[in-house]
Amino acid sequence: MIYADYAATTPVDPRVVNAMMPYFTEVFGNASSTHRAGLMAQQAVLEARASIAADIGARLTELVFTSGATEAINLAVLGCARHNSGGRRHIVTAATEHPAMLDSVRYLEQHGHPVTFVGVDANGVVDMDELQQAITDQTLLVSIMAVNNETGVKQDLAALSALAHHHGALFMTDATQAWGKMPINVDALGIDLLTFSGHKLYGPKGTGALYVRTRKERSCSLEPLQFGGGQERGLRSGTLNVPGIVGLAEAGRLAHSSMDEEHARIAGLRDAFEAAMIATCGVVANGCAVGRSATTSNMTFGEGIDLDILLMHLPHVAVSKGSACSSTKAKPSHVLTAMGRTPAEAGRSLRFSFGRFSTDDDVQTLIADLTTAHENARLGVLPA
Repeated sequence: MIYADYAATTPVDPRVVNAMMPYFTEVFGNASSTHRAGLMAQQAVLEARASIAADIGARLTELVFTSGATEAINLAVLGCARHNSGGRRHIVTAATEHPAMLDSVRYLEQHGHPVTFVGVDANGVVDMDELQQAITDQTLLVSIMAVNNETGVKQDLAALSALAHHHGALFMTDATQAWGKMPINVDALGIDLLTFSGHKLYGPKGTGALYVRTRKERSCSLEPLQFGGGQERGLRSGTLNVPGIVGLAEAGRLAHSSMDEEHARIAGLRDAFEAAMIATCGVVANGCAVGRSATTSNMTFGEGIDLDILLMHLPHVAVSKGSACSSTKAKPSHVLTAMGRTPAEAGRSLRFSFGRFSTDDDVQTLIADLTTAHENARLGVLPA
């Protein structure tokens, strides 16, 4: 199989697996227990917390471990709104956000919170004029994702947060596709809430984190969504997933230690792939005119190309029709239609994403196979 779906999930790096293994069988204590086994687990969690905090310029007490970005987004958005139920209630986000964000704010909208969805330009960049008009003195939270999960398009977080703070609102970003792939410092970028998952960065599934700013100059308070033992400062009760947390930290450490080199190599693979596909198949690379994550290429194929037929000719290629979290829904990509693509164009688009274990041979084979599949799909030829 040629794996070209790293934006959906990544294989766990063997070095991450090795770091996790002792915490399944040797240091297996409950991190809330006060005996020696529990204290050893607590120490592992503390070291992991310190490592991740250092990655983003956070304080130890500002990290909440979760089961992933979806849970972290729900806790951030719903927890923030519930805590501030008597004050500011307005929430602003982008039309191109991940379903976890969109569904969370739609839930709040159904329960009396005004929500504004701001548009993006043809490249997927948030319209700053529209955002400026959307934020009011009643805006509680502005949330814009750092890197889009379908197109890889980056947003200017510093400019966005400055605009939110100018109006007294908090600024949140979903950094699931950004953590470990680009430098992130919550102070330099003015971030108040930040979320990410481990499985997008060669860490284990079922792990993630939420950063919650608690500084004298600006602080964010949340109401918990689940209750129990009061772990994670009472914001997220439940027995800590010690192996997962260790793996999350190790994945972050490895990524940050080789970020520049890895970015350059993967960007080279992605650019070579795009250039070949534009030349041979006449595809359009969505968002290519602005800054993008090195990993992601979203391509729209020409009229007359049936993607189902095309993919039937690529049984050994793992690629996505859109976000893995919404690909089961029979609707055109909300990201591409927000960028001005027609439903038909969005329906002829595929997301290819590359990563740490992608090779030049993989990409060259993918180019050759996709070119052949494209010609068969153009002619309407079904596989034998």
